[in-house]
Amino acid sequence: MVIRHSCLGRALTMAFLASVFALSPANRPASAEELSSQQISNELKVPKSHSMAPDPMKPDDKAFLNSLRAHSRSLSPEDRDHIDGLLVNRPKVNLDISFDFDSADLTPKAEPQLNNLGKALTSGDLVGAVIFLGGHTDGKGTEDYNQGLSERRVETVRRFLVEHYHIPDANFISAGYGKKGLKNTTDPLAAENRRVEIVNAADRDQASK
Repeated sequence: MVIRHSCLGRALTMAFLASVFALSPANRPASAEELSSQQISNELKVPKSHSMAPDPMKPDDKAFLNSLRAHSRSLSPEDRDHIDGLLVNRPKVNLDISFDFDSADLTPKAEPQLNNLGKALTSGDLVGAVIFLGGHTDGKGTEDYNQGLSERRVETVRRFLVEHYHIPDANFISAGYGKKGLKNTTDPLAAENRRVEIVNAADRDQASK
């Protein structure tokens, strides 16, 4: 009986330790809000293989994107659709950026993820690239309200990167999408819909041509 209880105790202890180890940060799968700077960089790098690299842009399309760099004005639905078509095959990553409720103010929780983004964008692989920032809200509220909120939030992200990582403002294109383009269409209020999409619109070599 004593031996049986001893074995049971050891088994329970091992099970507990295994569960703790599995839930430790080093062993948890990275969620969108936990992406490291290296993970972000890996997602945004343009494949070196010519067979996998996105097709080069036509001169008119490149001129259109260049006209949007460093502009903070609202974009028309037609402009946003045009951007989406041009960037559909470009490297991208979605990040959960925490904002105060009904506000474009960042929460302290957002800064580590933004710092990781800043480090990634100033790394050797991405420095000098033209980066598109697309702001999205969840499905709560009116379209007009969410459109404005998404634009203010994405501008907050851009200002953070310019001010804290000294990335030239001309390296960014930004647009708000409001509650259009939900990531989780089955649950419009899901947290993953409140995100910023980061797209490598043009790498350093393309941006300088």
